[in-house]
Amino acid sequence: MSKKITIATRNSQLALWQAYHIKERIEKHFGDVEVELNEIVSRGDKVLDRPLALIGGKGHFTKELEEAMLRGEANLAVHSLKDVPTFIPEGLELAAITARQDQSDVFLSHKYASLQELPQGAVVGTTSLRRRMQLLQVRPDLRLKDLRGNVNTRLRKLAQGQYDAIILAYIGLKRLDLLKDIPYVQKLPLDMMIPPMGQAALGIEIVQNDPLAREVAQFLNDETTALCTKIERDFIAAIEAGCSAPVACNAYEENGEVVFRVMLGMPDGSEVMSEQLSAMRDEADGLGVKMAELLIAKGAMELLENAQECAFKDERPERL
Repeated sequence: MSKKITIATRNSQLALWQAYHIKERIEKHFGDVEVELNEIVSRGDKVLDRPLALIGGKGHFTKELEEAMLRGEANLAVHSLKDVPTFIPEGLELAAITARQDQSDVFLSHKYASLQELPQGAVVGTTSLRRRMQLLQVRPDLRLKDLRGNVNTRLRKLAQGQYDAIILAYIGLKRLDLLKDIPYVQKLPLDMMIPPMGQAALGIEIVQNDPLAREVAQFLNDETTALCTKIERDFIAAIEAGCSAPVACNAYEENGEVVFRVMLGMPDGSEVMSEQLSAMRDEADGLGVKMAELLIAKGAMELLENAQECAFKDERPERL
């Protein structure tokens, strides 16, 4: 007799691609498991006219899925790991992290071949405070303009000429095959544009007392990615960085050593802290907390508090 598993997923194009990808992997590996999807519209997908930071942050992409699992309507949920808050509700568990894909951000334009070729004062679309902070380190002359909506909406705004260029995550565009119609595509190097916590990995959240969901999660888990993303999540939790915080953090393994890089600061790039730590893989587990302690001692909490006060303050009057 076949066993059944239900995956809770957002119903955005990218979320559905991810859920179907996991469905395929499960069905291929477990011959006797049938997988169905429970598509849920999250609040983060409904409110498209305001930056995420102003509607309460990333939990809006996971909350409804978690509620469905707690009601018994799904055994597991597939999330973009970067959208998963560091707090997981009781009764649920972040049980697996899939192997990380390409974490790059990508520059897209219909007029200019690269970030370097943008003219002085060019208008670049991004709502991410992390991207704003890092872009302005490289090109302080740029005018950064808010960019919301799903991926297709953002690309349409670019095509209509509302922006000279926009910056998005490469992996989503690649998965949805959306890069082919854009004349100029430049992958930004990771040392120039450090990714956010959990970028390009999927988080598999399960109902804790569900043995089949746990078995499936164990199969999907990638140990190296799980270690690196744990370091990132430990760091974010320790500095209490919310969605509206301009924080970039990335851990990766190279020749048995784990390197952890962090940048945080003001969204306008005026004040920035950056730091790098490394440890051999078997001693790397505590790097996230160690990095947090180091930066907190240098005043990171105060800097992030100031950053939060400045973030989107120009947009609050008409938007809320």
